[in-house]
Amino acid sequence: FEGKDIALDSRTGIFITMNPGYAGRTELPDNLKALFRPVQMIVPDLQQICEIMLFSEGFDSAKELAKKMTVLYKLAKEQLS
Repeated sequence: FEGKDIALDSRTGIFITMNPGYAGRTELPDNLKALFRPVQMIVPDLQQICEIMLFSEGFDSAKELAKKMTVLYKLAKEQLS
């Protein structure tokens, strides 16, 4: 950097998040975009996560319970938002 060597730690990562859809935000310039790899993010399937957690704890009716619990969490989220 400007004539000096910089020691880098191979266990370190630099991540940026971009949400260009919001008002007032601009796109990242192409010269900086080239330095980063894109990663796609999705919304997790909470019902599936809940079902797996319940199965792992030994619940036999985990599928039905997971559906009920995710409905409960969704309603609580709407009430608390």
